[in-house]
Amino acid sequence: MSTTKQKILELNAFDMRSPAGLDPATAKLVARRRKAFGPTSMLFYKRPLNLVRGEGVWLVDADGRRYLDAYNNVPSVGHCHPRVVEAVARQMSQLNTHTRYLYDIVYTYAERLLATFPKEVSNIVFTCTGSESVDLALRIARTVTGGSGFIATANAYHGNTTTATEVSPSSKSAEPPSTSVFFVDAPDTYREPNGAAEMTFVENVAKALAAMKKKGVRPAGMIADSILSSDGVYPGVPGFLNEAVTLVHKAGGLYIADEVQPGFGRTGTDMWGFQRHGIVPDLAVMGKPMGNGYPVGGVAIRPKLLDLFGAKCGYFNTFGGSPVAAAAGLAVLDILEEEKLVENARDTGDYLAGRLGALSKRHKSMGDVRGAGLYLGVEFVKDKRSRTPSKDTAVAAINGLRERGILGGTAGIHGNIWKIRPPLSFRREHADMLVEGLDEVLGELRV
Repeated sequence: MSTTKQKILELNAFDMRSPAGLDPATAKLVARRRKAFGPTSMLFYKRPLNLVRGEGVWLVDADGRRYLDAYNNVPSVGHCHPRVVEAVARQMSQLNTHTRYLYDIVYTYAERLLATFPKEVSNIVFTCTGSESVDLALRIARTVTGGSGFIATANAYHGNTTTATEVSPSSKSAEPPSTSVFFVDAPDTYREPNGAAEMTFVENVAKALAAMKKKGVRPAGMIADSILSSDGVYPGVPGFLNEAVTLVHKAGGLYIADEVQPGFGRTGTDMWGFQRHGIVPDLAVMGKPMGNGYPVGGVAIRPKLLDLFGAKCGYFNTFGGSPVAAAAGLAVLDILEEEKLVENARDTGDYLAGRLGALSKRHKSMGDVRGAGLYLGVEFVKDKRSRTPSKDTAVAAINGLRERGILGGTAGIHGNIWKIRPPLSFRREHADMLVEGLDEVLGELRV
């Protein structure tokens, strides 16, 4: 098997240095972007998209063509949902200021949101982004445990602050790796089926804790999202993650549940991905999906931990959880409940997984279909016997789907996983379009 690792910015990326073949209008936009943003900016697809409008599960380009969005989790309840738009506009017209004044809507939102968590997790600190949330959670864990050692998965992505990058190996940062972060492979349930991969994962966490002890590094905790999304979408057998968390707790560390991607009902069974594993986390971090894309994030936390942190450190976030952010967040909670989107994630996700599983029997390049709710992964391989990852097939499939008006993205340590994480308003008729489009693309690739 290839051991070449793909960093997150290389996945399905357009090379802005080589705009040959683009129409003049698109080439001009690419040139303007590169001039203004420099070399660190990235675009998707061999032919970049120039989008002008969004609605529900649809995105519309400058030529008026509609694209089915099977990629964007940030607009969690659908692009430009009118309830969120109205709530944000109404509050923006009244007041939007920093958080060191009293304002009812902020506490109403905090109470509504915390009511969805286990009773043990009953405090929240608002931020503006998921990266800020992760950064704060890592800081809290270090402060209250007195440790510095963290465990993260081998291709995780948790954010782009300096501290969050240390636990985000998929970013492939040029900075020297932290000597206090220990990485473990995600459970490859495709190549180690029937619970073996999950057992290996737990064993690897135990080995990482032993390595910390040998090096004299005191554990601060483990951070993981419950579906191991950037590693390649590995939901695993429900409960296996709890076994790893138990080991971390016994060693004196904390568990940080990264719910930016699996949270808000995406996994289809509960509001939070960690609930699928029977875990009560010490801290849970959230990001922009909580406001349907409005800049808001948060750290839900056990009160005792926040008390310990507050006794030693101060923290404030000027516009984290502002009145407008709270209005957006409340609208999202209302929509999730009234439109039954958690139930839809389960129903549509199961339906889509079933259709993709049936399709995989017809195409040798579809090696595995896995996931939970509306977060699925399709693994592309050279053939089913060798199970060798095929990034080339994944890239060709994603770009072929883009030409058919279906948007997706790739993930995984080899860049060969098609991750499917659409807005939660994605329905069965959209799943049918996606499967039929993939069938056509893979049929053409086979020919």
